Amino acid sequence: MAVSMQVDIVSAEGSLFSGKAEMLFAQAADGEVGIMPHHTQFISSLKPGQVRVVSGDEEDFFYVNSGIIEVQPSVVTILADTAIRAEDLDQAAAEEAKRRAEEAMDQAKSDTDIARAQVELAEAVAQIQTITKLRDRLHKTGLA
Repeated sequence: MAVSMQVDIVSAEGSLFSGKAEMLFAQAADGEVGIMPHHTQFISSLKPGQVRVVSGDEEDFFYVNSGIIEVQPSVVTILADTAIRAEDLDQAAAEEAKRRAEEAMDQAKSDTDIARAQVELAEAVAQIQTITKLRDRLHKTGLA
């Protein structure tokens, strides 16, 4: 039996995932982190991006726009502003959001406008990357 840890992913809308996992990957403030049971304790903010939860042969993919990850030796908690299961993401909407953000950056008149557009662009790109990684994984396993 593999060693596991408790993983909880919670957003403002409620609990999105609660279960055992052998590994978790997330986009922390300083880059991607990989967490396994008995990992050193830490806390970090999260950047927009994919969270991947691995349990045996199963993988669950989520998109998180921002939040906090807290790692304890046997529990990982992600408190997200917004968290969405990857299969619930809308590729067309993400592509449109990316297009709008790029347009907003081109038309920005102030530093605030540029910063807002950059955040929107980062979120849209992260959603597209999450969708792409999920699709690639499904193709590799023959589930697509």
